Amino acid sequence: MITPQDTVLLIIDVQGKLAQIVHESEAVEQNIAKLIRAAKVLDIPVLYTEQYPKGLGHTVEPLEKLLTDEVPYEKIAFSCCADENFMGALRKLNRNEVLVAGMETHVCVYQTANELIEYGYNVHLITDAVSSRTKENRDLGIHCIEKAGALLKSTEMLIFELLRIAKGEEFKAISKIIKE
Repeated sequence: MITPQDTVLLIIDVQGKLAQIVHESEAVEQNIAKLIRAAKVLDIPVLYTEQYPKGLGHTVEPLEKLLTDEVPYEKIAFSCCADENFMGALRKLNRNEVLVAGMETHVCVYQTANELIEYGYNVHLITDAVSSRTKENRDLGIHCIEKAGALLKSTEMLIFELLRIAKGEEFKAISKIIKE
């Protein structure tokens, strides 16, 4: 079981027009929003990236509004791990559990997850918070990421695993997030 104190949330490349055309885009975006909001309640740091924003656009507005305290890490490599600034920020957090959400599952998410695993991080792939333009590529990406050693979880499963108990102010706040 993971704890909020050992965890970081990574949102990969939920940008521009791509975010609107991926498989089940609306549900994926809603689940990522729930993850961000829950991370803030549980005091979990959030890192997020943008792949070549000059060409692909910035993070979609509903998520960007939730990420006002964070700054995106711009990248041109598919894997987030190729960016020195990103890796420096991740290492500085000194947390070994990385929750991974974003786009596209079979490219940037896949390559990032594999490298994080190679670097010794425990990767938790949030399967209902990742997508690709096609369902087939999404499913293949999830399969390959699991084979590489990631743990597969859903948004709700993960949030309740982090919460652990059904009482207190955190539970009330999380319950609201889940119900929306």
